Amino acid sequence: MNENKKTEITIFGLVTMIITAIFGFGNVSNAYLQMGYGSIIWYALAGICFFFPCGLMMAEYGSTFKEAKGGIYSWLAGSVGERTAFVGTFLWLASWIVWMVSTSSRIWITLSALIFGKDTTQEWHFLGLNSTQFIGVLGILMILSITYLSSRGVNAIAKVGSIGGIFTIVVNVIFLIVSIIVFIANKGHLAQPIHGLSSFLTSPNPQFQSPIAIISFVVYAIFAYGGMESLGSVTDSIKNPEKTFPRGLIIASIFTIGAYVIMIFMLGWTINYQHDLTKSSVDLGNVTYVSFNYLGIALGHALGWSNAAALTCGVVMVRIVALAQILGFLGALFILLYSPIKAFILGSNPELWPKKLVKLNKAGMPANAMWVQATIVSIIVFCVAFGGSAAQKFYLILTDMTNVSTCFPYIFLIGAFPFFKKKEGLERPFVAFKNPFWTNVLVVFVELILIVGILFTFIQPILEKDYQTAFWTIAGPIFFAIVALVFYQNAMRKHQK
Repeated sequence: MNENKKTEITIFGLVTMIITAIFGFGNVSNAYLQMGYGSIIWYALAGICFFFPCGLMMAEYGSTFKEAKGGIYSWLAGSVGERTAFVGTFLWLASWIVWMVSTSSRIWITLSALIFGKDTTQEWHFLGLNSTQFIGVLGILMILSITYLSSRGVNAIAKVGSIGGIFTIVVNVIFLIVSIIVFIANKGHLAQPIHGLSSFLTSPNPQFQSPIAIISFVVYAIFAYGGMESLGSVTDSIKNPEKTFPRGLIIASIFTIGAYVIMIFMLGWTINYQHDLTKSSVDLGNVTYVSFNYLGIALGHALGWSNAAALTCGVVMVRIVALAQILGFLGALFILLYSPIKAFILGSNPELWPKKLVKLNKAGMPANAMWVQATIVSIIVFCVAFGGSAAQKFYLILTDMTNVSTCFPYIFLIGAFPFFKKKEGLERPFVAFKNPFWTNVLVVFVELILIVGILFTFIQPILEKDYQTAFWTIAGPIFFAIVALVFYQNAMRKHQK
């Protein structure tokens, strides 16, 4: 069984899984809504200065610790020690748990867009439940169902992840082809005109006019590339991991950076920012569907169709992207319900955990730990759905805490890299960084990008006198770190006794 597991995932499967876990058209449309063309430079810089070098570092970690079952936990523990690994991985796991809570609700908006061509979830009622409560129940059922399926083995995860990746690529190819057709039909006329270099350096959004607000956007850009480290815990299920893992990461990195930059620019071919995106009905939750709706309408008009036909084309486009989004969400959920918990539970010292949590089922999966995680996610979803306005506020606070917490694990992973490079006695099948001096310079540079972005994200709400958001933004990682340290110390004390 073990040998079959190791030959499960090929380079194509790995690349599609990485794309599923990282790339999303939602990041493209969100960036355009927040900063227009001005987001391009930040996404490019985040990709070149953060994502690509980090991808190479993850490739070195993954190929060296290819037999490790713990993913980033094993990487950190093998580089800087168990305590730091525990805290860093705990922060990482906490951020993905809140992501699961959010996604379990958002996916139903996507399903509504697929079926009805628009968001109708506010009208959903069942057995006396209001829309929020009903969606909460659906979210819990979905989390439990995916946990059941993914606990049956890496086969299900690889298949769903690959399908999600394929459909993500297909819908983006459709976007590229339709945008090019519209561009040619309109003879190069852009819906969002370019007024010199300033169009790429400033934002049409009044909320992103100040230098601090613009610099804080780097956290959004980094978050758009988040998830690559989550594939670290499947290295023991990859065919020829010492070659496949680094190659897959490099291919996916180049694709992701290029796709983000090109597609943000291409949105301006069919969407005029002031006319189409400044309406009160357009927000970060539905801008992806709004964008594809305008894309379909622009295609219809460019081909000389009637207005009714163009509007129908817009609805068709919304349903296409909704289908891809659902499969992408499901693929990411299958990967992230399994990978982080495996990295944390199986990679750490088994004496830290109750024996039932580290026990593997017949499929070689930490099913008990996965069900505990699913229970935690379900409880949070239930509290948010049935707790009224106070619970909704609590969820918003959790989200604020997690936004910055998502970036903190990278501080650990990147900071540990020089120590990893100094470790002796390790077999290193893939080496991207050979010069110690320039490796350390790159590490310091990337760490500064992360720290500056986090600090400005904390400072911006203070300047706007939103002290509650500012407090929870910085308190999130501190809170999770304290919880991790307390748990670790108590577990070690019990183990010693």
